[in-house]
Amino acid sequence: MKLITAVIKPFKLDDVRESLSEIGIQGVTVTEVKGFGRQKGHTELYRGAEYVVDFLPKIKMEIAVDEDMVDQVIEAISKTANTGKIGDGKIFVTPLEQVIRIRTGENGPDAL
Repeated sequence: MKLITAVIKPFKLDDVRESLSEIGIQGVTVTEVKGFGRQKGHTELYRGAEYVVDFLPKIKMEIAVDEDMVDQVIEAISKTANTGKIGDGKIFVTPLEQVIRIRTGENGPDAL
């Protein structure tokens, strides 16, 4: 089992969620986060004063999947979240040692 964490632009959330649904992903956890990478923020003008916005709004998606779905999920996120511009985001894949569904006590892939 793997945990796929994707950090994407907020306006891409609905498109990515739809593409994940199309390949059979049923559960996703979404968090609104802020951060920066090479993009390093930007400057904005507010009431005539210029100020720097260091942290940009992003969406963090976490998807727990069985190993045979990893490549499909990565491809779906990559294709859908891509705008071709800086700040499109990142995808991280980490191993999951154990998953337990609280309601039923199911373990492992059955808990997904």
